[in-house]
Amino acid sequence: MPEIPKYLREGYIAPEELFKIIPKPSEERLRARPVAVPECPQEIPCAPCREICPTNAISMPTPNDLPVVDYDKCIGCSLCVQICPGLAFFMVHYVGDKARITMPHELLPLPERGEEVVLLNRVGEKVGRGRVVTVVPRERTKGDTPIITVEVPIELAWDVRAVRVVRE
Repeated sequence: MPEIPKYLREGYIAPEELFKIIPKPSEERLRARPVAVPECPQEIPCAPCREICPTNAISMPTPNDLPVVDYDKCIGCSLCVQICPGLAFFMVHYVGDKARITMPHELLPLPERGEEVVLLNRVGEKVGRGRVVTVVPRERTKGDTPIITVEVPIELAWDVRAVRVVRE
């Protein structure tokens, strides 16, 4: 019987596992502009990301295939992040010694632009503090997930996948 991948056993995919499945964008590309990174390791019938991409940067020969991003075609629009029903797309952009991560945000309260937040990894553990750069609130009544961009220390770019708002 084949071994079950760790990400299926644990319920999350670590960056080293992710980059065995998809190529990691080059540092040069990460510094040029935001780039979409799919963290979707399971072959399930889903293709809204491919359908919404205005530059056809996301390829999937069939809806069951894993999304593959052509990083050179990606313009960093974040439409894939906004439409992914599995919340499995992120945008990553290196800016100086920081990284900007665009991600879905399902927790309450919704952070505000400029607010300092607690950075969480894929398991929900605190890994540091960052600052919210943008907030796209979206309509929760329609089931739309808000999208935020948070600035983090560059060394946490591949770890941070959620934030917690702590207001006093």
